[in-house]
Amino acid sequence: MTRQPKIQLIDIHKSFGHKKVLDGVTVDIGTGESFVIIGGSGSGKSVTLKCILGLMRPERGSILVDGREVVGVPARQREEVMKKFGMLFQGSALFDSLPVWENVAFGLMQGRHMDRRTARRKALEKLAQVGLGKDVAELSPSELSGGMQKRVALARAIAAEPEILFFDEPTTGLDPIMADVINDLIVKCVRELGATAVSITHDMHSARKISDRMAMLYHGKLVWVGPTADVDQADNPYVDQFIHGRADGPIKMEIRH
Repeated sequence: MTRQPKIQLIDIHKSFGHKKVLDGVTVDIGTGESFVIIGGSGSGKSVTLKCILGLMRPERGSILVDGREVVGVPARQREEVMKKFGMLFQGSALFDSLPVWENVAFGLMQGRHMDRRTARRKALEKLAQVGLGKDVAELSPSELSGGMQKRVALARAIAAEPEILFFDEPTTGLDPIMADVINDLIVKCVRELGATAVSITHDMHSARKISDRMAMLYHGKLVWVGPTADVDQADNPYVDQFIHGRADGPIKMEIRH
Protein backbone atom coordinates (compact mmCIF):
# COMPACT_ATOMS: atom_id res chain seq x y z
CA MET A 1 0.00 0.00 0.00
CA THR A 2 1.43 3.40 -0.98
CA ARG A 3 1.56 6.12 1.67
CA GLN A 4 -0.76 9.04 1.22
CA PRO A 5 1.13 12.23 0.29
CA LYS A 6 1.27 14.90 3.00
CA ILE A 7 0.41 17.64 0.51
CA GLN A 8 -1.14 17.33 -2.95
CA LEU A 9 -1.51 20.15 -5.46
CA ILE A 10 -3.85 19.20 -8.29
CA ASP A 11 -4.22 21.44 -11.38
CA ILE A 12 -3.73 24.73 -9.51
CA HIS A 13 -4.49 27.88 -11.49
CA LYS A 14 -4.08 31.43 -10.22
CA SER A 15 -4.23 34.71 -12.13
CA PHE A 16 -4.05 38.40 -11.32
CA GLY A 17 -6.06 40.21 -13.95
CA HIS A 18 -4.76 39.04 -17.34
CA LYS A 19 -1.52 37.69 -15.86
CA LYS A 20 -1.57 33.93 -15.33
CA VAL A 21 0.78 33.18 -12.42
CA LEU A 22 0.06 29.47 -11.84
CA ASP A 23 -0.96 27.40 -14.83
CA GLY A 24 -1.99 23.88 -13.85
CA VAL A 25 0.53 23.08 -11.08
CA THR A 26 0.25 19.44 -10.02
CA VAL A 27 2.62 17.74 -7.57
CA ASP A 28 2.63 15.40 -4.55
CA ILE A 29 4.83 16.04 -1.50
CA GLY A 30 5.53 13.03 0.68
CA THR A 31 5.32 12.79 4.47
CA GLY A 32 8.70 13.66 5.99
CA GLU A 33 10.05 14.88 2.66
CA SER A 34 11.97 18.13 2.21
CA PHE A 35 10.68 19.60 -1.05
CA VAL A 36 12.13 22.74 -2.62
CA ILE A 37 10.62 24.82 -5.42
CA ILE A 38 13.24 26.74 -7.40
CA GLY A 39 12.74 29.40 -10.05
CA GLY A 40 13.47 33.01 -10.87
CA SER A 41 11.65 36.09 -9.62
CA GLY A 42 8.05 36.15 -10.82
CA SER A 43 7.94 32.43 -11.64
CA GLY A 44 5.06 31.77 -9.21
CA LYS A 45 6.97 30.34 -6.21
CA SER A 46 5.54 32.69 -3.57
CA VAL A 47 2.02 32.39 -4.94
CA THR A 48 2.26 28.58 -4.75
CA LEU A 49 3.25 28.85 -1.09
CA LYS A 50 0.47 31.36 -0.34
CA CYS A 51 -2.11 29.08 -1.95
CA ILE A 52 -1.02 26.13 0.24
CA LEU A 53 -1.07 28.37 3.32
CA GLY A 54 -4.56 29.61 2.46
CA LEU A 55 -3.43 33.23 2.09
CA MET A 56 -4.58 33.12 -1.54
CA ARG A 57 -7.32 31.09 -3.16
CA PRO A 58 -6.69 29.53 -6.58
CA GLU A 59 -9.37 29.96 -9.24
CA ARG A 60 -9.16 26.29 -10.10
CA GLY A 61 -7.73 23.11 -8.64
CA SER A 62 -7.44 21.24 -5.34
CA ILE A 63 -4.96 21.36 -2.48
CA LEU A 64 -5.09 18.40 -0.14
CA VAL A 65 -3.32 18.17 3.23
CA ASP A 66 -3.35 14.64 4.67
CA GLY A 67 -5.92 13.77 2.00
CA ARG A 68 -8.36 16.55 2.97
CA GLU A 69 -9.34 19.45 0.73
CA VAL A 70 -8.20 22.83 2.11
CA VAL A 71 -9.29 25.19 -0.70
CA GLY A 72 -12.41 27.09 0.23
CA VAL A 73 -13.04 25.31 3.54
CA PRO A 74 -14.80 27.11 6.44
CA ALA A 75 -12.66 29.17 8.83
CA ARG A 76 -12.77 26.61 11.64
CA GLN A 77 -11.47 23.83 9.39
CA ARG A 78 -8.81 26.18 8.04
CA GLU A 79 -7.67 26.89 11.63
CA GLU A 80 -7.30 23.16 12.28
CA VAL A 81 -5.10 22.80 9.18
CA MET A 82 -3.05 25.86 10.17
CA LYS A 83 -2.12 24.17 13.47
CA LYS A 84 -0.07 21.71 11.42
CA PHE A 85 1.98 24.52 9.87
CA GLY A 86 5.13 26.39 10.90
CA MET A 87 6.51 29.20 8.77
CA LEU A 88 9.86 30.95 8.34
CA PHE A 89 9.22 34.24 6.53
CA GLN A 90 11.66 35.78 4.08
CA GLY A 91 12.42 38.90 6.14
CA SER A 92 12.12 36.99 9.45
CA ALA A 93 9.01 39.15 10.25
CA LEU A 94 9.76 39.50 13.96
CA PHE A 95 7.81 41.88 16.20
CA ASP A 96 10.23 44.56 17.35
CA SER A 97 7.94 45.56 20.23
CA LEU A 98 8.37 42.12 21.83
CA PRO A 99 11.50 40.54 23.33
CA VAL A 100 13.00 37.57 21.49
CA TRP A 101 11.42 34.89 23.70
CA GLU A 102 7.92 36.35 23.21
CA ASN A 103 8.48 36.35 19.45
CA VAL A 104 9.34 32.65 19.61
CA ALA A 105 6.38 31.88 21.91
CA PHE A 106 3.88 34.16 20.13
CA GLY A 107 1.93 31.37 18.43
CA LEU A 108 1.95 29.23 21.59
CA MET A 109 0.40 32.00 23.68
CA GLN A 110 -1.92 33.50 21.06
CA GLY A 111 -2.95 30.44 19.07
CA ARG A 112 -2.72 27.73 21.73
CA HIS A 113 -3.35 29.82 24.87
CA MET A 114 -0.28 28.48 26.64
CA ASP A 115 0.53 30.25 29.93
CA ARG A 116 3.49 32.65 29.87
CA ARG A 117 5.76 30.60 32.13
CA THR A 118 5.36 27.40 30.11
CA ALA A 119 5.63 29.34 26.84
CA ARG A 120 8.86 31.01 27.98
CA ARG A 121 10.39 27.65 28.93
CA LYS A 122 9.40 26.26 25.53
CA ALA A 123 10.86 29.34 23.79
CA LEU A 124 14.20 28.90 25.57
CA GLU A 125 14.27 25.22 24.50
CA LYS A 126 13.69 26.19 20.87
CA LEU A 127 16.27 28.99 21.00
CA ALA A 128 18.79 26.42 22.28
CA GLN A 129 17.91 24.16 19.33
CA VAL A 130 19.00 26.91 16.93
CA GLY A 131 22.15 27.67 18.91
CA LEU A 132 21.00 30.75 20.86
CA GLY A 133 21.40 31.07 24.64
CA LYS A 134 19.24 32.54 27.40
CA ASP A 135 21.12 35.85 27.12
CA VAL A 136 19.37 36.48 23.79
CA ALA A 137 15.85 35.82 25.14
CA GLU A 138 15.27 39.26 26.66
CA LEU A 139 16.82 41.26 23.82
CA SER A 140 14.81 43.13 21.22
CA PRO A 141 15.04 41.78 17.64
CA SER A 142 16.56 45.13 16.57
CA GLU A 143 19.58 44.35 18.77
CA LEU A 144 20.34 41.20 16.77
CA SER A 145 22.28 40.67 13.53
CA GLY A 146 20.42 39.45 10.43
CA GLY A 147 21.69 35.91 10.98
CA MET A 148 20.54 35.87 14.62
CA GLN A 149 17.14 37.25 13.62
CA LYS A 150 16.83 34.39 11.12
CA ARG A 151 17.63 31.89 13.89
CA VAL A 152 14.96 33.43 16.12
CA ALA A 153 12.47 33.20 13.25
CA LEU A 154 13.40 29.53 12.80
CA ALA A 155 12.92 28.91 16.54
CA ARG A 156 9.46 30.49 16.24
CA ALA A 157 8.63 28.32 13.21
CA ILE A 158 9.41 25.12 15.13
CA ALA A 159 8.01 26.27 18.52
CA ALA A 160 4.70 24.41 18.22
CA GLU A 161 6.45 21.34 16.73
CA PRO A 162 4.46 21.50 13.49
CA GLU A 163 3.98 18.63 11.06
CA ILE A 164 4.72 20.86 8.05
CA LEU A 165 7.34 23.61 7.84
CA PHE A 166 7.41 26.31 5.16
CA PHE A 167 10.58 28.25 4.32
CA ASP A 168 10.30 31.38 2.16
CA GLU A 169 13.72 32.28 0.70
CA PRO A 170 15.42 31.30 4.00
CA THR A 171 18.92 32.56 3.11
CA THR A 172 18.07 35.85 1.36
CA GLY A 173 20.13 38.77 2.65
CA LEU A 174 22.65 36.62 4.54
CA ASP A 175 26.35 36.33 3.86
CA PRO A 176 27.46 32.93 2.44
CA ILE A 177 28.74 31.57 5.77
CA MET A 178 25.64 32.54 7.76
CA ALA A 179 23.45 31.24 4.92
CA ASP A 180 25.18 27.87 5.27
CA VAL A 181 24.65 27.91 9.06
CA ILE A 182 20.92 28.51 8.48
CA ASN A 183 20.80 25.70 5.89
CA ASP A 184 22.39 23.31 8.41
CA LEU A 185 19.92 24.39 11.11
CA ILE A 186 16.97 23.87 8.75
CA VAL A 187 18.14 20.33 7.96
CA LYS A 188 18.68 19.60 11.67
CA CYS A 189 15.33 21.03 12.83
CA VAL A 190 13.31 19.32 10.09
CA ARG A 191 14.99 15.99 10.88
CA GLU A 192 14.46 16.35 14.66
CA LEU A 193 10.78 17.17 14.17
CA GLY A 194 10.25 14.51 11.52
CA ALA A 195 8.37 17.24 9.67
CA THR A 196 7.52 17.67 6.01
CA ALA A 197 9.26 20.77 4.63
CA VAL A 198 8.29 22.95 1.67
CA SER A 199 10.76 25.69 0.70
CA ILE A 200 10.99 28.23 -2.07
CA THR A 201 14.33 29.70 -3.08
CA HIS A 202 16.45 30.92 -5.97
CA ASP A 203 19.64 30.05 -4.02
CA MET A 204 20.87 26.80 -5.57
CA HIS A 205 23.40 26.10 -2.81
CA SER A 206 20.59 26.28 -0.26
CA ALA A 207 18.22 24.24 -2.45
CA ARG A 208 20.75 21.42 -2.83
CA LYS A 209 21.54 21.33 0.87
CA ILE A 210 18.04 21.32 2.37
CA SER A 211 16.03 19.27 -0.15
CA ASP A 212 15.33 15.64 -0.94
CA ARG A 213 13.44 16.57 -4.08
CA MET A 214 13.21 19.68 -6.23
CA ALA A 215 10.77 21.21 -8.66
CA MET A 216 11.36 24.08 -11.03
CA LEU A 217 8.65 26.62 -11.80
CA TYR A 218 8.75 28.73 -14.94
CA HIS A 219 5.85 30.89 -16.13
CA GLY A 220 3.51 29.15 -13.70
CA LYS A 221 4.29 25.61 -14.86
CA LEU A 222 6.44 22.92 -13.26
CA VAL A 223 9.01 22.31 -15.99
CA TRP A 224 10.96 19.70 -13.97
CA VAL A 225 10.42 17.63 -10.81
CA GLY A 226 12.95 15.12 -9.52
CA PRO A 227 15.33 13.99 -6.77
CA THR A 228 17.87 16.65 -5.78
CA ALA A 229 20.66 14.19 -6.60
CA ASP A 230 19.47 14.22 -10.25
CA VAL A 231 19.31 17.99 -10.78
CA ASP A 232 22.74 18.21 -12.44
CA GLN A 233 21.80 15.48 -14.93
CA ALA A 234 18.26 16.76 -15.43
CA ASP A 235 18.73 17.13 -19.21
CA ASN A 236 16.29 20.03 -19.07
CA PRO A 237 17.27 23.34 -20.71
CA TYR A 238 15.38 25.44 -18.13
CA VAL A 239 17.02 23.69 -15.17
CA ASP A 240 20.43 23.74 -16.85
CA GLN A 241 20.26 27.50 -17.48
CA PHE A 242 18.97 28.26 -13.99
CA ILE A 243 21.44 26.19 -11.96
CA HIS A 244 24.40 27.55 -13.93
CA GLY A 245 23.12 31.15 -13.92
CA ARG A 246 23.41 31.69 -17.67
CA ALA A 247 21.85 34.67 -19.42
CA ASP A 248 21.42 32.66 -22.63
CA GLY A 249 18.75 29.99 -22.76
CA PRO A 250 14.99 29.42 -22.85
CA ILE A 251 14.40 31.53 -19.70
CA LYS A 252 14.01 35.13 -20.77
CA MET A 253 14.20 37.81 -18.11
CA GLU A 254 11.67 40.58 -18.51
CA ILE A 255 13.51 43.89 -18.84
CA ARG A 256 11.23 46.90 -18.59
CA HIS A 257 12.37 49.99 -20.45
